[in-house]
Amino acid sequence: MKLKKDPAVTKKFDEYPANVKEKLINLRQLIVETANIIPTIQELEETLKWGEPSYLTKKGSTIRIDWKPSKPDQYAMYFQCTSKLVPTFRIIYRDTFRFEGDRAIVFTLDDRIPEEQLQHCIKLALTYHTVKHLPLLGA
Repeated sequence: MKLKKDPAVTKKFDEYPANVKEKLINLRQLIVETANIIPTIQELEETLKWGEPSYLTKKGSTIRIDWKPSKPDQYAMYFQCTSKLVPTFRIIYRDTFRFEGDRAIVFTLDDRIPEEQLQHCIKLALTYHTVKHLPLLGA
């Protein structure tokens, strides 16, 4: 898989406080690792959308990650709010994650990330347009 990088994303990561940057870099790594194990993904694009690090694939739905100074103790992974992604995650992982509406999985800076479950959510987002017609996205 080819990772197409935008230098503006590196600059954005450098603007985060050190403790937050580490958390977001971990989310980024999980997204890249997940894309690498999906055979149908040839390219993952890393860019800025709405000023946030964003990850796109040809047949997927955009994933964004960010931290906001207005909520300094939390950071999030954002998904297209009009998709079935977060509503599906809420059914499957209601006892695992905290959600913000139909758009995000929210973490506190102290959370231990359940990587296997989050990787499943990332996989569903990166392949969304091939699974959106399936009950619970084929989960």
